[in-house]
Amino acid sequence: MIPTASNDWRIGLIGYGEVGRILAEDLRAQGLAVCAHDVKLDGDAAPALRAHAAAHGVQLLASHADVAATSHLIISAVTASQAVAVAQACAAAVQPSAFFLDLNSASPGAKIQAAALIDAAGGRYVEGAVMTSVPPYRIKVPLLLGGSHATALAPAVNALGFEAKVASDQLGVASATKMCRSVMIKGLEAMVIESFTAARAYGVEDAVVTSLQETFPGIDWEQQAAYFFQRAIEHGRRRSEEVREVAATVREAGLTPWSASGTAERQAWVADLADAGVFGPKGTPGFARSADWRTEADRILAATRDGKA
Repeated sequence: MIPTASNDWRIGLIGYGEVGRILAEDLRAQGLAVCAHDVKLDGDAAPALRAHAAAHGVQLLASHADVAATSHLIISAVTASQAVAVAQACAAAVQPSAFFLDLNSASPGAKIQAAALIDAAGGRYVEGAVMTSVPPYRIKVPLLLGGSHATALAPAVNALGFEAKVASDQLGVASATKMCRSVMIKGLEAMVIESFTAARAYGVEDAVVTSLQETFPGIDWEQQAAYFFQRAIEHGRRRSEEVREVAATVREAGLTPWSASGTAERQAWVADLADAGVFGPKGTPGFARSADWRTEADRILAATRDGKA
């Protein structure tokens, strides 16, 4: 039986990456019971994940089903390509009337598939669309909810510290809002990396930045470019998967996703360079933290000359 008060809920996290760990920290700070599972618990990242969980009092479980079986609210925050698979794994053990909050950046079609699995098993699926980067806002990141159970979940999660509002009782509206925004946001990242790196190669980067500053005076292009490079280097793999879901969303609307598809390729390309060590060892303090985007652009250009890119 689901407790009436949400502060009595047991929260289950599927995915213990950046978003999962931030939510775990903020939920545990309120004294809530939190458990989690991540497929990386069987890989090289396991020691760091286990250390974080131990430090914050998060119980790590062996499978998606184990989390679902003991949670009143399941929060799925994995890579976009795994959204439906996670819902399927959790559906096998979800408690009757438990909420399943899907925060994954998946297309409306994928969210509808996931919802069918959870609802058929007796759970209550709610799609969630995270509308900006999580780290600056943490649990209070702007969040759109959708689906027939969204209105029931919104006040409960807001009582836990979330900043959620209901976009629609129709599945797909919240995720479509997120995905269409991502055509622009993730596309800007890819375009800045391509434009600024090429400009650096030709020695015209200062002129390009000055021209952009004149055209769009509200944006600090030096600072914004540094941030875009950082995020793509650190999260390019996840972003490329997300933008492939963006492309699927555009395709579901009947359009050819030329921009989204190109963005996904550029993000994946940066991720490949990061995996090859072009930007330094992952996990070190300086990785993806250059204050000047030129440092990273020069690394890309050097990799291109060396045949690594």
